[in-house]
Amino acid sequence: MASFNKVILVGNLTRDPEVRYIPSGTAVAEIGLAVNRTWFDKPSNSRKEEVTFVDVTLWGRTAEIAGEYLAKGRSVLIEGRLQTDSWDDKETGKRRSKLKVVGEQMTMLGGRGEGGGSGGGRPSGGGSQSVSADSYYDSPPDDGGGEDVPF
Repeated sequence: MASFNKVILVGNLTRDPEVRYIPSGTAVAEIGLAVNRTWFDKPSNSRKEEVTFVDVTLWGRTAEIAGEYLAKGRSVLIEGRLQTDSWDDKETGKRRSKLKVVGEQMTMLGGRGEGGGSGGGRPSGGGSQSVSADSYYDSPPDDGGGEDVPF
């Protein structure tokens, strides 16, 4: 049986990213995302809103960029996959689990002034900036061997 595990979320950070490094030197960032859903409820003739809070883990250069440029309130688009975390609860001794998102690509949305931001070398103005977990930041630049592209 085939399976597919892909999540695309757009929301606002609920807190500043928490970046740490594992023993191998790889960066890991934990972010919280608030995703809103609005709809019109016909029986009550009013607009309703629901907020879902999602924990997201980012790895590598994407994690470092999140720690450098993102702040609480900033809008971001995350593409990734669902993953279950399991642990033993120290208080009850029971097995606990929670569903989270492992971000594979991150796109920062909005301008510099949105959501605070920590400044730095980010381009000014609106628009978005996308970073992938396997982006070109993770490998040395390729000069293409000096050959011209034939088109």
